[in-house]
Amino acid sequence: MAEVRSQKDNGNGVANPLVLDAAVIGAGVAGLYQLHQLREEGLSVRAFDAAGGVGGTWYWNCYPGAKFDSASYIYQYLFSEELYKGWSWSQKFPEQPEIESWMNYVADTLDLRPDIQLNTTIKSAHYDEDRGRWTLTTDAGQVIDAQFVVSCSGMLSAPMTNLFEGQDSFKGDIFHTARWPREAVNLKGKRVGCIGNGATGIQVIQTIAPEVGELKVFIRTPQYVNAMNNPQYGPAEVEEYKSKFEYYKERLPHTFAGFEFDFDNGTWADSTPEQRHEVLERIWENGSLELWTASFSELFFDEEINEQISEFVRNKMRERLKDKDLCDLLIPTDYGFGTHRVPLESGYLEAYHLPHVGIVSVKDNPIARITPEGIQLTDGSTYEFDVIILATGFDAGSGALTRMDIRGRDDRSLTEQWQQDITTTMGLQVHGYPNLFLTGAPLSPSAALCNMTTCLQQQTEWITSCIKHLRNKDLHVVEATREAEEQWVKHHDDLANATLVTKTDSWYMGSNIEGKPRRMLSYIGGVGTYRQKCSEVESQGYPGFEMH
Repeated sequence: MAEVRSQKDNGNGVANPLVLDAAVIGAGVAGLYQLHQLREEGLSVRAFDAAGGVGGTWYWNCYPGAKFDSASYIYQYLFSEELYKGWSWSQKFPEQPEIESWMNYVADTLDLRPDIQLNTTIKSAHYDEDRGRWTLTTDAGQVIDAQFVVSCSGMLSAPMTNLFEGQDSFKGDIFHTARWPREAVNLKGKRVGCIGNGATGIQVIQTIAPEVGELKVFIRTPQYVNAMNNPQYGPAEVEEYKSKFEYYKERLPHTFAGFEFDFDNGTWADSTPEQRHEVLERIWENGSLELWTASFSELFFDEEINEQISEFVRNKMRERLKDKDLCDLLIPTDYGFGTHRVPLESGYLEAYHLPHVGIVSVKDNPIARITPEGIQLTDGSTYEFDVIILATGFDAGSGALTRMDIRGRDDRSLTEQWQQDITTTMGLQVHGYPNLFLTGAPLSPSAALCNMTTCLQQQTEWITSCIKHLRNKDLHVVEATREAEEQWVKHHDDLANATLVTKTDSWYMGSNIEGKPRRMLSYIGGVGTYRQKCSEVESQGYPGFEMH
């Protein structure tokens, strides 16, 4: 590997910076692979992460019930058959401790730890146009001087933790799911309030419901849910999925959402009602995200077809809930299936049949404040708790970057820019920020609508190829042009605005953050299409990316 150097002055008056070819921000799925690739290319590179261990999302999200909702055998790196086959999963959708162990296995197998700096938050990154380099500063005051910066900071890594007046006054324990304590939390017999019922909230609720003394779930928006089918894996099942390594390697990068399944059921119009029902029933029994991302593509575009699929899911939920009042509170009717993130669950609906579990609807009577004793609603009603769990989500896609002080050419601020309008070029660069590469960023599939390992591998490989191209040409700076960015934003918006997703308020549209510019965060043209467009840019010598 290339040598990492310190020097007395970087030419910008900064003493003793750490001098690198590339700084990688994050040591999760994208960061580990990006670090590995750039090291293989001979660059001096270090990855920085605020966490105390590797894994990104799978380090932080250690709340009760956290698990995959992509099948374990595809939530994998596919650049190395040896790495893939060297790890065996215990079930189709394993839980967080097993996933974190896998991430550590990756770091150890690839010998990445010598070039990972943990417990380090990047507070600022400023571009020096005269030198063509970035100066990064950490929370401890360390200075890093790097030619390239690659953000692998995650699409869901900026939690909404301080939402309610009076949070600091609460006398009990209050936890955000994305900042759950690493040590065990005892909830047995306690009065617990859970704010939020998205994918994370559902995992928490179904897991803790049997053990707590009382559970009140504060719900603003009901969610469509899909029952998870989660078989255990023995030696035969492990051998079976490992034998398909080459198939997955070829298949996953070209499907709509980076899963092994795709929209292969024909069109809605060409199917009889009986055939449609058979497809929906078969997929429902599979118990995965297939109903959402590989049943009938028309569910994203046609309101009438979407309503029929939505009603299919509602009926499945009614069969399990039985109680009319629970159905009214838990089954959506004002938006369509698939226009929000679709959670998988295991016994979530049945949790509400327990006598000590209740629902508090806050759609028309919002939470006003947290009191020393619990939660108070706008109408003055109060609920007392020992523990409050905030499953309140994230400033998705853009939040991890806007919470840093990132400044490009002419001291332009990415935070200020994205407060006005969130734009990127293919989710890989932003005009005005030379040598800054992005993964999991807005306007790419990895911002939301993808099996993350599929998309993050593709993006990091593209970034590595771009840097390699630059170095081979003895060039030093690469920046997306304004014209390329405008063209990509228009292409992205044209596709997104043709769907029902943009007509629904959700974190996919930034609607969960007051004042956030409204634009679909994720590219919805399909993972395979996105990959093809990125490959075309690479093969044509990077048109739309100015190099010098």
